[in-house]
Amino acid sequence: MRILVTGGAGYIGGAFLRAALAAGHSLSVIDNLSTGHADSLPPGVDFRQVDLRERRWLDPLLAECDALVHFAARSLVAESVADPVGYYRDNLGGFLALLAGIEAVGGPRRLVFSSSAAVYGHGEGQPFRETDPCRPVNPYGGTKLAMEQVLGHAAPRLKLRYLCLRYFNAAGALADHGERHQPETHLIPLALAAAAGGEPLTLYGEDYPTPDGSCVRDGVHVADLAEAHLAALAALEAPSDPSGPLNLGTGQGHSVKAVIASVERVTGRAVPLRRGPRRPGDPALLVAAVDRARALLGWAPRQAALDAIVASAWDFARGGAGGG
Repeated sequence: MRILVTGGAGYIGGAFLRAALAAGHSLSVIDNLSTGHADSLPPGVDFRQVDLRERRWLDPLLAECDALVHFAARSLVAESVADPVGYYRDNLGGFLALLAGIEAVGGPRRLVFSSSAAVYGHGEGQPFRETDPCRPVNPYGGTKLAMEQVLGHAAPRLKLRYLCLRYFNAAGALADHGERHQPETHLIPLALAAAAGGEPLTLYGEDYPTPDGSCVRDGVHVADLAEAHLAALAALEAPSDPSGPLNLGTGQGHSVKAVIASVERVTGRAVPLRRGPRRPGDPALLVAAVDRARALLGWAPRQAALDAIVASAWDFARGGAGGG
């Protein structure tokens, strides 16, 4: 299969590229490198450093591919709160350009969209199901929901089958690929850096309505996410149309304090802490109900244990080079 991947130089996109190449697919990648890294791309992909809105580059690539996997987006919650207009301009604007290109060239007919659990908003103590109301509490989640809504309206006209994969918290690393964000905002790499002698980790809020007062998240290994994308592409070839949203997580949540304890177990080092207030836009609880992913994709995470996820990130932090 010839797959066009947008945002393939990022953390999750790079993991998908490696899984897709191993499965024998042919890949074209576009990324403007605003947050991704060209040196994280594996050998064997056709790469163009272009923006989605550069239609002279986009449309010919769309015409050549059999399927599209769309990762490209800005994705920092706090940054989206500070710059909501910019987030809608870039995330939704880029996605609209992508759909316009599909309409112009008449294909491809299959799209896997990188969405987010941020579309749900605040949890009330229960795992989120795909049928639950979506009430995002930050502009980043709002952009993802807006893209899902546009896709739902446009798909019939474009004759497009799609799956919106609502990631919960991507985590962990491959041997040669992991997180390398600038700035880094994700908990596990920040905690590992603190344990390794870097800046103390800031614990944002201890008064959430959770068992230990810190936020609870469902961490899913990036390699498992990559395999889920391959399974989603296969599902889109089935006779029945599975189009719609799909949660990707482990189905179990871990608090920020539990993740810190895991980092200390894995590294054998203490994590120095600062206490800070809640961050604007942070939901208290984000945990996935994963029944639909199991039924539709035949997919379940292989690396669901928290310590194993943390250990893979620690191994990469000590010796990895490429990342997202």
